[in-house]
Amino acid sequence: MAGTDYSSYLRIDELLDLQHPLTVGAHDEMLFVVIHQAYELWFKVILHELDFATAELVKVAANSFLATKISFINAMAEVCEAAGADVVKLADAIGHDDRIGRKFLNAGVGFGGGCLPKDIRAFMARAGELGADQALTFLREVDDINLRQRSRMVDLARQQCNGTLIGKRVAILGAAFKPNSDDIRDSPALDIAEAVRKAGSLVTVYDPKAMALARRAHPDLEYAQSVEDACLEADVVLHLTEWKQFREIDPAKLATAVANPTIIDGRNALDPTLWRRAGWTFRALGRPTI
Repeated sequence: MAGTDYSSYLRIDELLDLQHPLTVGAHDEMLFVVIHQAYELWFKVILHELDFATAELVKVAANSFLATKISFINAMAEVCEAAGADVVKLADAIGHDDRIGRKFLNAGVGFGGGCLPKDIRAFMARAGELGADQALTFLREVDDINLRQRSRMVDLARQQCNGTLIGKRVAILGAAFKPNSDDIRDSPALDIAEAVRKAGSLVTVYDPKAMALARRAHPDLEYAQSVEDACLEADVVLHLTEWKQFREIDPAKLATAVANPTIIDGRNALDPTLWRRAGWTFRALGRPTI
């Protein structure tokens, strides 16, 4: 069986709450009968029946499309910076077109995790095995754009520290690759944290859930038990995972803890006006500098 994010390896509790069709592939009709009996009896899910060859491609095709959409808006962020435009307003505008939609049009440090990066590379490899590698060469650029966002974040941090990160204190808000999870697989936040550390900074990380896993995977980084502790005497704060807790930070209060009230929003999830009114220098990928 295969599917999008709803394939047969879903946990039982996820199947019980599934709101989307479950894509399944089988070689013959009798297998579909058995699958229907098992899933519809216990989980009451809608099954989307496909031939086996098509079902095998569903998940990687879906994730490759989502990755392309994310990398597209990140490429637009680069253009917006050059033009002095605002990528968030651009995404809102084009997202009103129902052929495009607003979901997955959030510019920032890009995607990570165990699915999108792996699947676009696996899809390219599979296309090569099938002799159709030219059809997916664009996915290499999708991957490159995504990874470039991480280095652009490091460059922006360096720029805000007068051209050098050597000896600077950098606070990293976020370690998981997405909020409401402790998953750190291919986390842009931790990748950026390591790059900043290697550039000569003292880096302190805080994440509501992913601290234990991050500490084991990246023991060279420093870790704090709160936002305030992570930001103590920081020269720049990097917001890299869009936790609700971070969106609710009181910027006026946090300003008393840092050495320099400068924040770079790597997820375009914070309110620039609120932070600037509290005296912060606020920067974000794809948004104009004020």
